Order: sequence, then structure tokens, then C-alpha cells
Amino acid sequence: MSDTLELLGFIAYTELTTFTRLAGAAATAPTSDHQLRLVRLAGDAVNRMERILARIEELGGDADAQLLAFDGTFDDYNARTVPGTWWENLLKGYVGNGVADDFCRIAVDGLDEQTRSLVIEVLDDNRNAEMSVRLLADAAGGDGVLASRLALWGRRLVGEALGLMQSLIVRHDGLNRLVLDGARQRAGETDVDQSWVFAQLTAEHTRRMGRLGLAA
Repeated sequence: MSDTLELLGFIAYTELTTFTRLAGAAATAPTSDHQLRLVRLAGDAVNRMERILARIEELGGDADAQLLAFDGTFDDYNARTVPGTWWENLLKGYVGNGVADDFCRIAVDGLDEQTRSLVIEVLDDNRNAEMSVRLLADAAGGDGVLASRLALWGRRLVGEALGLMQSLIVRHDGLNRLVLDGARQRAGETDVDQSWVFAQLTAEHTRRMGRLGLAA
């Protein structure tokens, strides 16, 4: 049960940081239409966070404590990936959240059915990603220089995001156990290690960048 609570705490904290990022992006959005969309997506992140926190309480955990156990998790990542433009900030969310979501998708196989269903539903609420795809693909498709810069930025982001996931499982044993158990179930093998996990995360990132028409 402690492993499950740890994963839920991480997901809730990720939604909290998503809210903060989207709210900040809305404040500097290039148009009022973009601003409105981002504000609504920020509200969605809060709703997802509250659903996860409620499940922690249902399982007998301390919701705030589980979330706050991850306080500062993204500080180094954010310090090392300061976007230079609004478009880079949008891509940062798309890549960073995508890697974190893919990590959690591997880990969910070790959860009870009710919790697993909730987590998958939360992770599948991808309106934020869909909006990012539309905006970034349109912008990059009409500007070759921007496309080249975003492709380069995406490669830097994924390297840092994978490093963050690596440090996360070093510091949190429960997450490490869940993600390795999920990896073994997915691979259909018992001899699966972290290298398999990170190969999957990298492959998913490549597909994600392909949706934007950008080289990974």
C-alpha cells in the first residue's frame, strides 16, 4: 500500500506543478484565445490533483503529506531548462509531462484495480497535450527556424527529463518497485531492469515529437 500511496503522491504533485506552469504560461500567452485555453487547462489540472488526493484519503493515507513528499522534485530540472520563448515553455510542458506520464503508465500495473483505473483516466485526460500539439505543430510548420530551434530544445528537454526520472527512482523506493514490476509485466520477462524502462520512455518521446513534425 505504501508504494501505491507514493505513486499517487507523485502524480498529485505533478498535477500541482502542471497547474502552476499553465497559469504562468497563460499570463504571457500571445493571444487572449491562448490565454483562455490555458486557464481552463490549469483548472483541469487542479481537478485531476483533487481526484488523486481523494483516493489517497480513501486508502487511509495523508493526502497532503504524500504530495508534499515530492516538494522540490522538479527544482533542478526547472533550473536547468529555463525556456527562452513562450513556444519553448509550451514544448517544455509537452515533453516533461509526457515523460512523467509515460513513467506512471508503466508503474500502474502494480496497483489495485480501482486505483489503476483512476490513474489511467487521469493520465488519459490529455487535453493539455492535444492543445500543445496543435499550437506547436502549426507554429513549427510555418517557420523553419522555429522548428529547428524547437527540435534542438526538445532533445535537451528529454535528456533532462529522463535524468529526473532516474533520480526519482533512486530517492523513492516505492516508485522503483512499481515501475520495475510494471516493466516486467509489459515485457513478459522477469529479467527486466531500468534500462528497459528508459528505452521505452525514449521511444515514446520520439513518437511524441513526431506528432509535432520535429526530429527527436
